[in-house]
Formats: sequence, C-alpha cells, structure tokens
Amino acid sequence: MAAFEESLQKSGLTGNEAKVYLELLKRGSSSANALAKKIGMDRTLVYTVLNHLIEKGLVNYVVKSNKKFFSASEPENLLNPIRKKEAFVKDLIPELKKIEKIQEIPQEIKVYEGKEGLRVLMNLMLKSKEYCAFGSTGRAFYALYEIPRIAKQVMKSNTKVRIIGNSKLKGTPPFAYKRFEYRFLDIDSEATTNIFDDYVAIHLIKQKPLVIIIKNKLIAQTYKNHFEILWKIAKKS
Repeated sequence: MAAFEESLQKSGLTGNEAKVYLELLKRGSSSANALAKKIGMDRTLVYTVLNHLIEKGLVNYVVKSNKKFFSASEPENLLNPIRKKEAFVKDLIPELKKIEKIQEIPQEIKVYEGKEGLRVLMNLMLKSKEYCAFGSTGRAFYALYEIPRIAKQVMKSNTKVRIIGNSKLKGTPPFAYKRFEYRFLDIDSEATTNIFDDYVAIHLIKQKPLVIIIKNKLIAQTYKNHFEILWKIAKKS
C-alpha cells in the first residue's frame, strides 16, 4: 500500500488524502468515525481530508439514517485535475504566444548628447524613403554645418519629406526647401519628433543637443498615426 500512496502523492494528492482515498477504495463505504479509527487519524482531520477529496471529485457520500457514508469515486477521476490543468494551459498558450510575438519585434533605445547624436540621426534618416517630423524647431539646421549637404542628398534620393513646424518659422531657411512639404501649427515646441521606417527620434537642441532614438515598429507606427492627424489639421505653407 505504501507504493500506492507514493504514486498517488506523485499524481497530486497529499499524504493524508492518499491514505484516506486508498482506505475507501478497500472498504467500499465508511463513516468518518470508522475511517478515522481504521487509519489512526484524528476525526476532525479526516473530515477535512474528505472535504478536499470531494472537491477533487475523488470521494462521494450518501446519507443513511442521518449519517454520512463516504465512498471512493472511480480512479479515472484522478485525471480530472490533469484535464483541468491541460484545458487551462491550452487557453493560456495563445495569450502567451501574443506576448512572444511582441517580444520578437526588434527594439532598441539609444541616447546621445552633443552634435554627434544629430549626425547619427541624419545618417539613419538618409536611408529612409519617407521622413516625417512634428514640433520641428529648425534648430538642427543651425547646429550642424552639413545640413544643407544632407538636404540635397535627401532631395536627390526622392525621399518623401513632410515637416510640421510653428507658424512663426514659416519662410525661415530650415523651412525653405522646395522639394519638402511643410505645414504649420500655432504650437510652441522645444523638441522635434522625427519618424521614419521603424524609428522615432526626439531631439532637443539647446546649449548641448540631446537626441533619443527609439527603434520599435509599433511605437513608430503609433507616432506616424499621430503625425497624420496633425498633418490634416495643420495649415499649408
């Protein structure tokens, strides 16, 4: 019997549950008092164990002359918790797959201080076929001497460029390239948000430029959606 008890414990029963279940299998039917005496277990504990086994579908009872008599259910019911776990895991797997897919999306965040960060950003933008920016301050134009050269490269590559800036900047050199599309909003902005490919880049140019470059397809698409809304309401140049 010890071997059976050990096997039942491996199947998920506690030691006391295994003892009670095996004894009921042998006896066929028993009161809690008789069961407690037979296996040498406290009667209160036997009741607790019986209730647990009833919850697991491994024990049932009938009432005779106002007295409960307990019986072991079919051994096949030992599979019920396993089936329940299997069903739970089957429902869980698709949700876990969704998380897995999100994690598969390449992503990285880089922070740069100084003009070199702007150069890194410009080099990334040169590889893109579409570039959008909102909150554009035009300060990068003055911060990097090579901006005019980069702008010519962009125009030669037929990259689609759309920029939203403050209305006060209309007609200034950073907003004067004929091949670029400009629109304006009466909103003050200290930082420019750039969107291209799977990138979102935010740069703040004060005494020392700060550039944050995020590579994440979902974030880039979200910012692009925001840009399109702003583009529709912005004023044409």
